This record gives sequence, C-alpha cells and structure tokens, in this order.
Amino acid sequence: MKPKNLICLIGLFVTIVTFIIFNTFIVTWSSNKDQNNLDLNEVVYNPKINPPDFSSQVTNKYFTLTPGKKTVYEADTEDGLERIEVYVTDETKLVQGVETIIVWDRVWLNGELIEDTKDWYAQDKEGNVWYFGEDSKEMIDGKIVSYAGSWESSIDGAKPGIIMKANPLVGETYRQEYYVGEAEDMAKVLALSETVTVPFGTFNNCLKTKDWNPLVAGDEEYKYYCPDLRETSRLPL
Repeated sequence: MKPKNLICLIGLFVTIVTFIIFNTFIVTWSSNKDQNNLDLNEVVYNPKINPPDFSSQVTNKYFTLTPGKKTVYEADTEDGLERIEVYVTDETKLVQGVETIIVWDRVWLNGELIEDTKDWYAQDKEGNVWYFGEDSKEMIDGKIVSYAGSWESSIDGAKPGIIMKANPLVGETYRQEYYVGEAEDMAKVLALSETVTVPFGTFNNCLKTKDWNPLVAGDEEYKYYCPDLRETSRLPL
C-alpha cells in the first residue's frame, strides 16, 4: 500500500529536503515490507529470502504437506469431468538456496491428462508457506505442447510468493507467485470460519480465499482450506 504523496510548500529548501527524505523512505519501506494488504499497483516487490529461515517440512494447519499423501478432487465443469490428483513426494529441490518439497499435481479432463506439474514449497520460521516455482507441462494426446506458466524463483526475475499465511487475517491480499507476464497469481482472505459441505463430509472453521490471475480477465476462483483435514486441506468448489 503506497503512502500518500507528501506535499510541502514551506520554502524551496524545505521542499527539496523533504522530497529527498520522503522518497528515500518509500524505497526502503517498499523493499522491506511484508505482503500484508498488498497494493496491486505496487511497483516494488522484493521479498527477502534467507535460506536458513526455511524448511521443506510444511506443517501450516491450513496447508499441511505430509510426504506420501495423495489427494483427489473431482468436479463437473462446462468442459466435462475434471480430476485433479495431488501427491506430496518425499523429494526436495534446492531453489534460491532454499530446500523445497516437491508436490506432484496432475489434471485430467474426461480421462485425458492435460496438465502435469511439479510445484516447490517451503515453510518459513514464522509458519508461512512459500511457493518457489513450478515445472508445468500442458499435454495433448500424451504429448507436451507447452511449458507456459513454468517459473523458478531467482531465475529471469521471478520471485517467490506466499501460498498460505501462518496467521491469515480477513482482508489480506498477497502474491502467491511473481514472474512478470507469466505467473502473477494473487489471493485475498475472505473468511476464517466458513462451514463447507462436500460429498466427503462437513468441515468447520475453514479459511476462504479468492484467488485470481491478473493476466487473465475474469479468472477468479474461491478456495476453502480446512484445518480438520490437514493432509487434504484444499477444497476447491
């Protein structure tokens, strides 16, 4: 969130000095602030990554990644039956000096594999879960047709984002990923105590977010993260 422009008209000297001090403050503040209440028009996004502060063990109550766990989501869409399988591997990948855990995410549409992705996550010492990139492949008839959306933090200007806050607050907006023109997903916390009912059961105290991609007009979806599920924490409805 950008501060309001400071206007000082008490003498030329004071104006110049104030301008210098104020703009120095903006640069310093913008480069060090966290993602709370992120302004979509923010110019500077430069999260500080200190590798010793991160771990590949992800225990966030809303986004727990236990190696060996596999979750399956199915939904009827306008294009047909969509099936998503998410498998938490026991493999890790070093990204920007951080050891991340690899999560294998695959999507089928009407029985045909259309997307095969490896995502890289790590949790910081505060409990925030960071997203450090993905190796994404779009598939047609069993063949790779595109790597669009793939990115890796620290390569070609790409930077990590937060996929889940340690202590989310209603109204918070934050970046989930940041690779200009390729991967710029955003999220906003809408509620912390939602009740969700799906064929699998009813769950209380769920976190609700709105996720969107600024690069695609109208691309919005709502997600629910339920602590009672732990290993199966995401319920896209």
